[in-house]
Amino acid sequence: MYTVLSEVDELQRRGETDFESALRDINAITVASVPGAQYLGVTVVDTSGTIKTLAATHRYPALLDDIQRDVREGPCLSAAWDQHTIRIDDLATDGRWPRYRTAALDRTPVRSIMSFRLFGSDKALAALNFYAEPSRAFDDESIELGLIFAAHTTVVWNLIRRQQQFRSALASRDLIGQAKGILMERFDINGVAAFELLRRLSQESNTKIVEIAEKLIELKRR
Repeated sequence: MYTVLSEVDELQRRGETDFESALRDINAITVASVPGAQYLGVTVVDTSGTIKTLAATHRYPALLDDIQRDVREGPCLSAAWDQHTIRIDDLATDGRWPRYRTAALDRTPVRSIMSFRLFGSDKALAALNFYAEPSRAFDDESIELGLIFAAHTTVVWNLIRRQQQFRSALASRDLIGQAKGILMERFDINGVAAFELLRRLSQESNTKIVEIAEKLIELKRR
């Protein structure tokens, strides 16, 4: 547990912005720390409904997410959508997701699954998922630790997302500043008037200001 907390502190210290790389580091520690766990992955459902797998420690998490995407049901999706913890002691006898169960049993040896909702600051839904081949691999201690590690993963999720958003905002501000300079030089106007021109162009074309700025900079370079 201390190792994961140290990893979170290190991510904050070095300003890590590679989201999947950071998750992969955390997941490698997490899967080794939860009793019974063999494999680990994060299932993400974005705002368009697309399902993808992040930072999996083995090919099985991605394969099981592929099945969930195909049949539109499964424990990881239920954890993400319904905001609760899912535990499967034996997939062979669990009847909650019959289409998922049939495909998962056919394509993987996984029998035990735990899924925990991740509460990110963005609009994407996500779940942290633990897998094991033996049935009844997870006990109450596994659930308790899984909840704790899910909370730590949420911290990493929100930390990296905020840093990405901050850097994106800085980059946008720089682009807009360059575009303002181009307009000030071309039309002999001040910064306020240049920004107002950008804003008007944005409204009239229904295009984001930063995209207008990018086009102006590209035209300037030609």
